[in-house]
Amino acid sequence: MSATADPDEPLLAALRAAVGARHVLTDPDLTAPHETDWTGRFTGRARAVVRPGDTDEVAAVLRACAAAGVPVVPQGGNTGLVGGGVPGDGEVVISCTRLDALDPVDLEAAQVTVGAGATLARVQAHARAAGLAFPVDLGARDSATIGGMVATNAGGVRVLRYGAMRAQVVGIEAVTAAGRVVRRLSGLVKDNAGYDLPGLIAGSEGTLAIVTRVRLRLAPAWAQRVVALVAVDGVAAAQRVLAAVRGEVAALEAAEFMFADGVELVCSVSGTTPPFPQPAPAYLLLECADRADPTDALAGALADLPEVRDVAVATDGPGRARLWALREGHTEAINSLGVPIKLDVSLPASALPGFAERVPQVVQAIDPGARTVLFGHLGDGNLHVNVVGADASGHAIDDAVLRLTVELGGSISAEHGIGRAKLPWMALHRDTDDVAAMRAIKAALDPTGLLNPDVLFPPEA
Repeated sequence: MSATADPDEPLLAALRAAVGARHVLTDPDLTAPHETDWTGRFTGRARAVVRPGDTDEVAAVLRACAAAGVPVVPQGGNTGLVGGGVPGDGEVVISCTRLDALDPVDLEAAQVTVGAGATLARVQAHARAAGLAFPVDLGARDSATIGGMVATNAGGVRVLRYGAMRAQVVGIEAVTAAGRVVRRLSGLVKDNAGYDLPGLIAGSEGTLAIVTRVRLRLAPAWAQRVVALVAVDGVAAAQRVLAAVRGEVAALEAAEFMFADGVELVCSVSGTTPPFPQPAPAYLLLECADRADPTDALAGALADLPEVRDVAVATDGPGRARLWALREGHTEAINSLGVPIKLDVSLPASALPGFAERVPQVVQAIDPGARTVLFGHLGDGNLHVNVVGADASGHAIDDAVLRLTVELGGSISAEHGIGRAKLPWMALHRDTDDVAAMRAIKAALDPTGLLNPDVLFPPEA
């Protein structure tokens, strides 16, 4: 090899042979979108961005990287919030967006097999066209991909009724670090022949295998929906309202929580009218869906509850969308104030009110100029903590909020994963033996540490 030869050329040649030259990106202008995460907080350098078109190509790419000893970072829609899908320094990024095939819906089983690169919105539309529904939903539906959602065990707004992403996975196809294909796509609901590898790979954040196809459970496409925005005095009041509704309305599938400052910010940024003439300290957004109209059942459950200060109800599509916009508009509105510190935590129900009260105080004690906006999924105890205007205090704020979470019996990651962002706090939440067990699984499937290095596991002492 000459003194001026590119040391990466043998690897790049192997990658081009695997997927075609046009799908191996090395130009900085082309790789840049893959090197920074959605929040803008995490960035790195990719040796190359490779875009395989099928499972065999993924396997060939992994074999080439393994032979060269070069680690890889799997990436879907790059909508992650903890830096788990962007390179650190010189990894090969495997973009899964071309793995976007949609198989015909299996109506008898109420299942469908889809490519890991298919977006959530496309899968939802595909199921809807067949008269069914894919029940997981989140704001990034147009760009979030199924493979990434499985890898992070994404939750979204309907966990209350259907569970998170892992609960929808009835089969998986994935490629290990050695380029071997694990394929379990039969869709059998009962299959106890050995370890549940699909359940293990779901939530593993790309550290055990790269997901290429997924067999998904589908749900009925309910014909009737109603959304209610309930004005309340705070978290405890919202919990009492939710408990009353859950006890009476089987059709309840979403329960979202917001504070007055967040709703005011959304209205200000979007130019929409506030939901009520008199603002309330907090708001609970409820959605029910069923074959028959659930409006009367929801109204009956809310009637005469002392915690309800006011309520707005919508049954038509545009009306429901307007109420949901108050919740889904939070992320964009918060981002308009600057790059936020975003923490995704879950708490026991009994600890939620105290946590919501203490978090702004904890942040203010560290940085009086910082602004804290909370919102989240009340039905599963998941709150999103957003802090803006505290760039110089980010690490201290992360530390304080996550320590408070663990102190109150919660989890430092509810649905976003650990990624690179939360590595320093894994020891708070998982003890030594717990982490050792996970490391053993990682070592068995990826003995050389090829897959997504520096994600999920803190460096060993």
